[in-house]
Order: sequence, then structure tokens, then C-alpha cells
Amino acid sequence: MFVASDALTMKVRENGRVVSAVVLVATGVNADEHREVLGVTVATSETGTVWNTFFADLVARGLHGVKLVTSDAHRGLVEAIAANLPGAAWQRCRTHYAANLMDVTPKSSWGWVKALLHSIYDQADAASVHAQFDRVVDALADKLPRVAERLDAARADVLAFTAFPKELWRQIWSNNPNQRLNREIRRRTDVVGIFPDRDAVTRLVGAVLAEQHDEWAEGRRYLGLDVLARAAVGVTAPPTPTNGVPELEPAA
Repeated sequence: MFVASDALTMKVRENGRVVSAVVLVATGVNADEHREVLGVTVATSETGTVWNTFFADLVARGLHGVKLVTSDAHRGLVEAIAANLPGAAWQRCRTHYAANLMDVTPKSSWGWVKALLHSIYDQADAASVHAQFDRVVDALADKLPRVAERLDAARADVLAFTAFPKELWRQIWSNNPNQRLNREIRRRTDVVGIFPDRDAVTRLVGAVLAEQHDEWAEGRRYLGLDVLARAAVGVTAPPTPTNGVPELEPAA
């Protein structure tokens, strides 16, 4: 139902040279409410063709019923999601997006902008999230118009999570739940440093993912039955009263 995808870079020896290769990984939450590893592949570079092949293979092996995919905004990845999972929404990872927004924000203003961005996600319900988003864009428009423009353009991508029950938001609005997995992959691969070939990458990363898959399968359910049932029919969390929003002003 919910899928998260990411890419990690590894060093590999090929034709007498050390080159970079990318490891594409996809995880998901299945109908039994457990997380699982859906697939992994090693490619030369992170291109649209590679991502399209990766997702097409997942679908061919039975991936279906996906409601939402969370990832960064790599164009090829986003296009592959749309092409292979036409019924799925796309959530731009909030952590990746914050890093992207920081790149266009003056360093002296980032603390203020970061606080405003966090205030969007701290709201009690979907309606309040969207209302706060509007207030943040308005607050930025006069002082940092370029930042305001970038944020407004990303509205649909960063707020896709609001179409689902609030109980799911923390699990689906970023790839952060996968960071423990990424750290373990890095811990195991950093010991090797430079892999002798791509097969060696596949074997080691595959072993790490197999261990995690088994741990997830035997662990507690990741999401609750009632929440999954509401998500399946697209029911959002009921609106709750807000307590108002503090005045949005930059620090002196």
C-alpha cells in the first residue's frame, strides 16, 4: 500500500577503474501491515531508464495496490512512479525537500525559514496544514520571494500526505523511517570500501536487506488495522480545532 524508495552510491572496480554505482532500494508496508523489502538493484547511474526498469520489475513481480510512494524529487524516479504505478500518489520526502529549499535560502535566514517549514507539519489536521502552508508562503513572499516561489511550486508534492489519516503521516511524509536501514547498509559497505564488482555489491547489500526483511516480518505490525482500513478508502483524519498560529516573523 505504501512504498518508499531511495538510492545509495557505492564505489566499484570496473575495467581497471574505480567508478560510482548506485544501489536502488524499495521498501513497503504490505497488506499484513508489516514492512518489507520490495527490491534492490545495482546500476551504473541514477537515470530515468534505470528507475523505470526497476519499478516495472516490481510490478511484474506482483507489486500492486500502492496508494503512495515517498521519495526524493529525482525526475526519472518520479516519472517511473507515474508510468508504472498510475493509481499511486507521490509524496516528496520532507527531509530531502528541506535540503533543497535550504540551497535557495540565504544562510542568515535559514533558521527562520526552517522553523516556518516545520510549523506546516506541526498542524493538527489536513485543513490546518494547508492553511498554515498559505500563511508561510505569504510570510516569505515579501522578504524572500524566491524561497516563497519555490515553496509554493512544491505544494502538491510536499503535502500529498494530508490525503491520508493523520496517524500515518510520520510514516509516509519522508524517507526517515528507512534511515536505520540505510545506516546499516552504510555500516556494512563502508568496511569494504571499494567493491571488486557489482555482484559483490548485490551480495552484501542483499544480505543486509534479507536480514532486515526477516526482522520486519517477525516484528510488530507497522500500522494499525483501523488506520489501514481508512487509508484504503481514502478517508482523512477528522478535522480538529486549531489553537491559532503565532505571528510569523524572522528573528531579529
